[in-house]
Amino acid sequence: MLFNSIEFLIFFTLVSFTYFIIPHRFRWMLLLAASCYFYMAFVPIYILILGFTIVIDYFAGILIENEQGKKRKLYLIMSLVANIGVLAIFKYYNFLNENLSLFLGLASVKNPMPYLSILLPIGLSFHTFQAMSYTIEVYRGNQRAERHFGIYSLYVMFYPQLVAGPIERPQNLLPQLRQKFNFNYARVVEGLKLILWGIFKKLVIADRLALYVNSVYNNASHHNGTTLFLATIFFSFQIYCDFSGYSDIAIGTARVMGFKLMTNFNRPYFAKNIAEFWKRWHISLSTWFKDYLYFSLGGSRVSIPRWYFNLFIVFLVSGLWHGANWTFIIWGAINGCYIIFSNITHPLQSRLSKIAWLSKYRGISQCIQIISTFLMVSFAWIFFRANNISDAFLIVRKIFTRPGSLFFENSSMLIFSFAGIFFLLFAEIKKEYYKGKFSFLNNENWIVRYFSYATLIILILLMGVFDGGQFIYFQF
Repeated sequence: MLFNSIEFLIFFTLVSFTYFIIPHRFRWMLLLAASCYFYMAFVPIYILILGFTIVIDYFAGILIENEQGKKRKLYLIMSLVANIGVLAIFKYYNFLNENLSLFLGLASVKNPMPYLSILLPIGLSFHTFQAMSYTIEVYRGNQRAERHFGIYSLYVMFYPQLVAGPIERPQNLLPQLRQKFNFNYARVVEGLKLILWGIFKKLVIADRLALYVNSVYNNASHHNGTTLFLATIFFSFQIYCDFSGYSDIAIGTARVMGFKLMTNFNRPYFAKNIAEFWKRWHISLSTWFKDYLYFSLGGSRVSIPRWYFNLFIVFLVSGLWHGANWTFIIWGAINGCYIIFSNITHPLQSRLSKIAWLSKYRGISQCIQIISTFLMVSFAWIFFRANNISDAFLIVRKIFTRPGSLFFENSSMLIFSFAGIFFLLFAEIKKEYYKGKFSFLNNENWIVRYFSYATLIILILLMGVFDGGQFIYFQF
């Protein structure tokens, strides 16, 4: 069931309405049943996989809390192996098997391992990471083990963020699942505004840009560098609006019922360097890797070469987390190199920034930093979006060596695409640099407020792409 579907609109309305009219003690049952139905709307049988990991982690949490010494660590390892094992089988088995076949083929040896004809369970990486954060936090003593099996199941399966995050920590979400939220008009409106803005970003901007990006990237050999460059810039905005749009809808849906999920995006394309970009982009995943992998490797409290190694490994694993394909691994490696280079040149960057800050060209300097960071991120997105490695390197080569005229499938496509990007930038610039100034969706004047609502709805109806396009991050 997609957020951008009529089915979800009906589902969301019925669940939210029922949530407020039934007694508080039954609400967890409603949300758990709704979450099961929501997940089973994709591939029903895969609810069993989710159930398997829920049972394992539920008992692992209790055992970890009750035991001392090495047994606690053993139970944690068993839990992590179970979760990572499910990921390995469903997401990485065929990828590893294909590469093993290529390697053995060099020695003229046949690979005895069979190819598995299985579909990747939707959102597997997201709810797996959320489940792992629970057992790790219990092991670290930061979270009490949840004794209520239904509440714990709901923590893993909470439908607004089940398939694409934000990846919540138990300290934030578990207490809220026991809390009683009464109907609050202002809070409901706040949630609905987030949902409306998320739908706008998805249907009007992301899916509109996808029409051009897909037609170019899926036929990269037939296009010149100029067209491929534009498609790459479009994809940067597409993936941002697609994923942040999902996060807005998820956070807004939860907010209507009273739950407060963590912020997942903070206008990342206004970052002035790569390090800042990763503090603004997919925050729930970035902080997950920082807390559970980066610090476990030693973080920055090691020798400089080891520190750079730790950073590179984190980004490499992040790339692999996104998909079982060499394109994602290369994307992660590129970002790892970016962040290492940024740290190496940090003293020079600081001096230059200080000089620019004191000069009359401070604004120009900031613009250059933002644009250069955006272009670096966009270059890495080429490998994220390309269908395979060959296409990725072909696109890079053409962008730098084969300029030409722009590809026009139809003029309205480009006009709507640029209009959507302009609207997004207008809203983002206002939030980034003019906080507290004139507001539209939150204006005190009800005429301005309702006019803004109506404008967004009209733009969605006129410019939206209603082809049932799936969210990009559902595949992860």
